[in-house]
Amino acid sequence: MFEKILIANRGEVAVRVIRACKEMGIMTVAVYSEADRDALHVEMADESYCIGGPLLKDSYLNMDAIIMVALKTGAKAIHPGYGMLSENPEFARRCRKENITLIGPSVEVMEKMGQKEVARKIAIDAGVPVSPGSDILESYEAACEAAFKIGLPVILKARSGGGGKGIRIVRSMQELERAYDQVKKEAMSSFNDDAVFMEKYLENVKHVEVQILGDVNGKILVLGDRDCSVQRKNQKLIEECPAPILSEDIRQRMYEASVRLAHKVGYVTVGTIEYLVKGQDFYFMEMNTRLQVEHSVTEMVSGIDIVEWQIRTAAGVSISFDQKDVGMGRHAIECRICAENSGDFSPSVGKVEMLHIPGGVDVRFDSALYANYVVTPFYDSMLGKLIVCAPSRDGAIRKMKSALSEFVLVGVDSNREMHMKFMENNRFIVGNYDTTICQKVL
Repeated sequence: MFEKILIANRGEVAVRVIRACKEMGIMTVAVYSEADRDALHVEMADESYCIGGPLLKDSYLNMDAIIMVALKTGAKAIHPGYGMLSENPEFARRCRKENITLIGPSVEVMEKMGQKEVARKIAIDAGVPVSPGSDILESYEAACEAAFKIGLPVILKARSGGGGKGIRIVRSMQELERAYDQVKKEAMSSFNDDAVFMEKYLENVKHVEVQILGDVNGKILVLGDRDCSVQRKNQKLIEECPAPILSEDIRQRMYEASVRLAHKVGYVTVGTIEYLVKGQDFYFMEMNTRLQVEHSVTEMVSGIDIVEWQIRTAAGVSISFDQKDVGMGRHAIECRICAENSGDFSPSVGKVEMLHIPGGVDVRFDSALYANYVVTPFYDSMLGKLIVCAPSRDGAIRKMKSALSEFVLVGVDSNREMHMKFMENNRFIVGNYDTTICQKVL
């Protein structure tokens, strides 16, 4: 097991990883930007080092600085959290060169599954259903040809990255040229890779993902599934585990497909396979080779500490439990609490003047917030994740309404009221919602 881990991230995920390390008896090293000098993860870690200015490129994306701190402190492993450098093959290669373990799958797996068109081909080889699509589009003319072949509407996707960036839906040929140029520019700006491909755009679908865990012996377990269909501008807002109104037949087929894909690429540690579900059919979308923001709901239902087992399996430890030991039968819901103005959803900044965190059985708030903390404009607007769990979905919805009503944040605007709208929306309550629900509720 690792004696010391450097956490190459910030905010609630850095705090989450530090907590797991403390429980495992592992020393921690935090890195931070000049804007994060007073951040909670800086205080919680055993050692902390400033690595640059407020901008991401000068700090949390500064590979040289992060690796230098790891070597200086003797940290033999780096946990990248999510976002930042978590799915960056170049960073993984540089860690390997310095004999540092990047907590995640191998460079080779990360590279293959990070290129979405390559991941599609691997999924097909593994017998996992995919929607009609194209290879990398080398020109606008190639995009036109692919659109005619696939049939409108289509969706243009950047090969690299995620987080809702580098995506455009095209419903008419008149939109295609502009959308193609926009996706390429956004992809280059966000991921330094302007490669784009195309898929059939499936409408009125559910976005469901399957959480897997693998070890070096080839043991692959499914820890559960999550519905992530409540999205605004391709950004997830609410997640629940398990996905509601999913038949056991399709759930089992998705689990089997996920295990086949994981075996196909020799997956080790924690990963997530994302699918689009329409009726009784599902289609592979992508594989996330990292910890997911919404891992918390799966932990609440499964009873498995996903971050702990991510660290253990990265260290070569065998999984000590079997599929039958993974908890089922309960329901968890997560609401992402973001610093946003309630009217136009624009980012909010300011000083936390008052903070009250809900309590009670199976109520959890993963966050790096504290009273007098200053929310700056430099980073993602997510302040934390409010998670509840109950024996039934109805019970989880009631518990979330109670927790949201108890949550108090003064000094910074938040989207608390928006989440309450969903908890009181009939379509959400029934569970028969899809990725268009935000258009109807907000």
